[in-house]
Amino acid sequence: MVKTRSGCIAVFRTGDDRVFAIDDECPHRKGPLSEGMVHGTSVTCPLHNWVIDLETGLARGADEGQANTFALKIKGGRIFLDGDSLAARSPR
Repeated sequence: MVKTRSGCIAVFRTGDDRVFAIDDECPHRKGPLSEGMVHGTSVTCPLHNWVIDLETGLARGADEGQANTFALKIKGGRIFLDGDSLAARSPR
């Protein structure tokens, strides 16, 4: 998890070694996605089992809502979040 002035961002690495950055709040009841279970390219919120797509931030299945996702780059094994997408994020 990365703490920013406008909130926390959860960073996930999937089983196939892909990396995603997404708001650390489920769109349902603000559950901490960083504490959820990752499966494929989804994370399940630990509070009410909403499944969130890590690529789009959209809730899957019958649930509706979306968490912000953030562009990132990996250089030399380090993860860099895109400053422009962070700057566009609304303060909390």
